[in-house]
Amino acid sequence: MALTQLPDAAASSPEQPAVVTVAGSGRRGTRSRRGGTTGGGRADGLSSRWSGRRRAGLGGWLLRLALAVVFAFPLLFMFVSSLKPDQQIFGDLSSVAAFLPIGNISFDNYAAVFDRVPAARFLINSIGISAITVLLGILVNSLAAFALSRMNMRGKSIILTLIIATLIVPFETLALPLVWWVNQLPSLTLDGFSLGFSKGWIDTYQVQIIPFIANAFSIYLFHQYFESIPKELDEAARMDGAGWFRIYRQVVMPLSGPAVATVAILTFLPAWNSYLWPLMVVQTEELRPVMVGVQYFFQLNVSWGEVMAYASLITLPVVALFIAFQRSFVNSIASSGVKG
Repeated sequence: MALTQLPDAAASSPEQPAVVTVAGSGRRGTRSRRGGTTGGGRADGLSSRWSGRRRAGLGGWLLRLALAVVFAFPLLFMFVSSLKPDQQIFGDLSSVAAFLPIGNISFDNYAAVFDRVPAARFLINSIGISAITVLLGILVNSLAAFALSRMNMRGKSIILTLIIATLIVPFETLALPLVWWVNQLPSLTLDGFSLGFSKGWIDTYQVQIIPFIANAFSIYLFHQYFESIPKELDEAARMDGAGWFRIYRQVVMPLSGPAVATVAILTFLPAWNSYLWPLMVVQTEELRPVMVGVQYFFQLNVSWGEVMAYASLITLPVVALFIAFQRSFVNSIASSGVKG
């Protein structure tokens, strides 16, 4: 490939670059007196930067894939082991067969789970308790955050600080005093067609729900998300005669879908995974949630295939919930978690 210098009146000046054509390509560039073609160098620089970005993007995807594989291995082992007898589970531990559904595969462990414990009743209890806790938690925590974020009131920053400060108190330090308090509260009872009151919430559904409705982190998350919504919308609604509750219901909450999804997930997980509190306040088997059912498998002969089958059953609702709301969860964290 030959370079041909075109004549130019300004070419004699040392400050002016000479115009260069590349034979056979039709491209033109400029060559400085110091040497080199500036047009071609610029194209090479853009090409190298583009290839560098592609390599960085490929590296990022490979890193995410590696992390996904690492975190998926325990779940994969759990699901695969739930289909195998105990002898095969221990026999496959020394090879990759532990993660593969090969060998003596069946659903006998799942059938044995329902024969050994009232798993269906435990699942229904946990679904009901978790769903009611999530719904009431979204309502109560969003109302509290709305008042702290949108309404003009003195000392709301102090109130928010005190609410956030409760996050440093572990639940274990509050469990025993809370048991005493809930045992002093009146409980509504139904005897035939007559209503009555009794003392204490021990061994009831409400003792597993009401103490966990208000949540400091949920209030903080709603508050931070509400702060990102322009307050001019409130002023416009007030000019149309809307009250505070109507602004909350028709203006703020419809714009807070990602925050609602995030609070739903973060409220559902502790309610579904609750173990210590039901163990302390629930004695009747018909009222127990799924996590308390785990101890049934370690009382006599331990069958690890049945343990894995039961663990798979109680893991599926959590995985399904996160998959359904993962986009809203990420959007909410990205939009509200970085605000100070």
